[in-house]
Amino acid sequence: MHKWFPIVCLAVGCVLHDLHATPWRTQALLPQIHTVQAQLSDNPLALPVIELNSDQQMRISFDELSYERRNFNYKIVHCNADWTPSVLSEVEYIDGFYDGIIDDYALSTNTTTLYTHYQLLVPNDELRLKVSGNYAVLIAENNDFDHLAAVACFSVVDSRIGVTGAVRTNTDIELSNRYQQLDFELHTNGYEVRDPFNELKVTVRQNQRWDNAATNLQPTYTSTTTQAYKNNRQLIFEGGNQYRSIDFSSEYTYGAGIERIVFDHEQFHVLLTPGDLRSKRSVAQGDDANGRYLVNRQLSDDNDSEADYMWVHFVLPMDEPFLTGSIYLIGELCGNDIGEQARMTYDFAEHAYIKSLLLKQGGYNFQYLYVPKNSTTGSLQPTEGSYWQTENEYTIYVYHRAWGERYDRLVAVKTIYSN
Repeated sequence: MHKWFPIVCLAVGCVLHDLHATPWRTQALLPQIHTVQAQLSDNPLALPVIELNSDQQMRISFDELSYERRNFNYKIVHCNADWTPSVLSEVEYIDGFYDGIIDDYALSTNTTTLYTHYQLLVPNDELRLKVSGNYAVLIAENNDFDHLAAVACFSVVDSRIGVTGAVRTNTDIELSNRYQQLDFELHTNGYEVRDPFNELKVTVRQNQRWDNAATNLQPTYTSTTTQAYKNNRQLIFEGGNQYRSIDFSSEYTYGAGIERIVFDHEQFHVLLTPGDLRSKRSVAQGDDANGRYLVNRQLSDDNDSEADYMWVHFVLPMDEPFLTGSIYLIGELCGNDIGEQARMTYDFAEHAYIKSLLLKQGGYNFQYLYVPKNSTTGSLQPTEGSYWQTENEYTIYVYHRAWGERYDRLVAVKTIYSN
């Protein structure tokens, strides 16, 4: 048994959220809450974005690690472009009930870890979303919203603006080496934007990461029909590398990246093959899901309630720890953010960075991210390498708040792929 088994990662403890300062993120906020997801009901790997006034639904789901139904309530909050709550009242953004009880649940079946699965569809017969923008679903037990259990975030787009663009490797700082640069144009197509510099808020996220998102972008060229965002150094990103992938959807057979799966202390443990530094190698080959994960248990009739939980043990060997920064796991498995739940620990006896996460069975993408001290932006260059050939996705979110309006409309969402 590896000595790092006891080193575990649970969800962060209960916190009080400053409604007017801290942006919402999809995350668990109590140790017994896991696998919080906001997904399109018919396409779990798609972006958590639905069209306004369409038949699309968001599926909000999570697991609570006990074998009994608990009373979980929800509230739906409209948010600004930066994911802080907007000033709109509930009646301005919802037709129907903005809160209620989550009564769709299922007890786990044939699992070593007992849990109860909960889910909620939005919109539904009791509520309709009236305006576009960002939304956060707040989840609390027994209506105690001072102590949240989880948050799930999604967006509603009212597509009014066209977006075209491309990713190039001949960037403004170097030629076909470590970086990729995004250029794009917004086409208003008759949609009125009087002052694009002040009315538009444009955000770009690479592979849905939060730490290196480009925000508050300003057009480099503007006309009555087109806003161009070109040769902008904010839109230069590390190419990075293809994501590492693991699949433990079966307890008995497993593929690359997994050394073995063992059963110990009444739980399964997934021992990953120790990672290697890819900073001095060429770009990895093969497809990935750009950091996403998919819950799945082979030969299961219902992944929601029959997929088991397993301790997954990540190991990145390194002779000495970084003295100028830390190593984090990056990917949807840790919310694509660099909070404490994603930070790895250096084990001097093992000469390795280690981390253990309790994850639901399925296929996962992840990378090892280096974050310098006193920085909120990570770099893949010291751990994964950075290559212009890497396939990445860049998602452009365009928000519009005309003069006198009180909220940020989401008027375009467009994903552009490199290569």
